[in-house]
Amino acid sequence: MLAVIRYTVPEAQSQGFAKQAEVILDTLAAQPGYLRGRLARSVDEPNLWALVTEWEGAGFYRRALSTARMEMYPLMILMVNEPSAFEDVLVQDGA
Repeated sequence: MLAVIRYTVPEAQSQGFAKQAEVILDTLAAQPGYLRGRLARSVDEPNLWALVTEWEGAGFYRRALSTARMEMYPLMILMVNEPSAFEDVLVQDGA
């Protein structure tokens, strides 16, 4: 399953945001069921960021969020309020 948490980050906060997001990814990566993760920034809207992770299942993701809550708390004010968990319907690898 895919988890996408988007953030709206003012330019003045982008460097600190990226450092805190790395701490969050490190915490999530240590949790059972974690497959991979990345921090991405929109090429069209530089204030829009996404923390994207992949998990073996939704239960793993939800339990990991509980563990990472303290690291995520300082960035919650920047989160875009929208669903973040997506179930794979079709996966296709590149050639």
